[in-house]
Amino acid sequence: MSALPSSPFAEHVGKHPGEPNVMDPALIGDPFRGYGALREQGPVVRGRFMDDSPVWLVTRFEEVRQVLRDQRFVNNPVSSALGDALQQSPRDRMMDMMGFPEHLRVYLAGSILNNDAPDHTRLRRLVSRAFTARKITALRPRVEQIADELLARLPEHAEDGVVDLIQHFSYPLPITVICELVGIPEADRPLWRKWGADLVSLEPKRLGRTFPAMIDHIHELIRERRGALSDDLLSELIQTHDDDGSRLSDVEMVTMVLTLVLAGHETTAHLIANGTAALLTHPDQLRLLRDDPALLPRAVHELMRWCGPVHMTQLRYASEDIELSGTQLRKGDAVQLILVSANYDPRHYTDPDRLDLTRHPAGHAENHVGFGHGPHYCLGASLARQEGEVAFGKLLARFPEVSLGVEPEQLERLPLPGNWRLAALPLRLG
Repeated sequence: MSALPSSPFAEHVGKHPGEPNVMDPALIGDPFRGYGALREQGPVVRGRFMDDSPVWLVTRFEEVRQVLRDQRFVNNPVSSALGDALQQSPRDRMMDMMGFPEHLRVYLAGSILNNDAPDHTRLRRLVSRAFTARKITALRPRVEQIADELLARLPEHAEDGVVDLIQHFSYPLPITVICELVGIPEADRPLWRKWGADLVSLEPKRLGRTFPAMIDHIHELIRERRGALSDDLLSELIQTHDDDGSRLSDVEMVTMVLTLVLAGHETTAHLIANGTAALLTHPDQLRLLRDDPALLPRAVHELMRWCGPVHMTQLRYASEDIELSGTQLRKGDAVQLILVSANYDPRHYTDPDRLDLTRHPAGHAENHVGFGHGPHYCLGASLARQEGEVAFGKLLARFPEVSLGVEPEQLERLPLPGNWRLAALPLRLG
């Protein structure tokens, strides 16, 4: 697997022996083995980020959770807490290397993902009501209806008896749900799938074309919706902004829509695809789930641990000198949390390489870091879990003889650092 040869970051791999680069094809191609070896080397390992800047890789379960809940580690590289400890952040260097237009950078910097308290708290509070347990439960009938409609049409898309689940089910389901929740018109939804793929490509030409189009599109959508407010999250954000601009700026409103829609479907789409592939290659676990559909909530947790699509967090920065498991971090040091190695840590899990749908006890606290932990815990985790439960349950019930359309070793993965994504998932519906 190549390390994105069209990306400007690939050229840095191997320049610093002994300091693994997250763009290394070995880490991208087999992150389980690669980051697992680093985990056994130590809980905190010196490495290199995509722009070749030094970074501390945190590899073990307890240390990853510790950093995620420790607010001395900040997400915003221009946080006042860092002072002048960080001359130029990896984020800024990456945008320079990608030729990212200066006037658009504020839309990345202003994201809820890049903010810390109190701004992060303020922004999260504005949208958290849409993701309460009650709201998500109320959404379930609609999620089930969408899943039924997509599965009913699935055989129509088959060619020579084989259909791509990603294109015709695992992507359309979550993007339809989140777009309805936010208020994205149906005609615009295909654009978002293409835009999402362009944004993670790390290819300057694709990014340079797509990001400005997305920002313009969201501004236009806000202008149109302001004249015809509706019962959706975008209308709520517009009303909040118009009532009191100090609670939500223009830039923050645009980045919130951008973040919610992309994060609201990309992760779930690949959880459904990865999870389906895992079940179809583990007949004993598939049999367990068929025999006991009530196992679905626990199964989704295990699939998120075992084959979750997100393998690392965005960078965090030490806002003061901090000792982490015997390693001295200096103020301004960048830290990369490796979720995939944490989720396979034998210090925390018994036989972590084994897929075990009964691993997570029912009713207990989440026992993995697939959705993160602490203040930045995934806002839409409950919705993603529900969509996973519905997707796996409905797919297996409607097509009890479903199987892979190719040999497992023929499944192609996209060479994206920090992500575990299939290019396609060909299935025979039986």
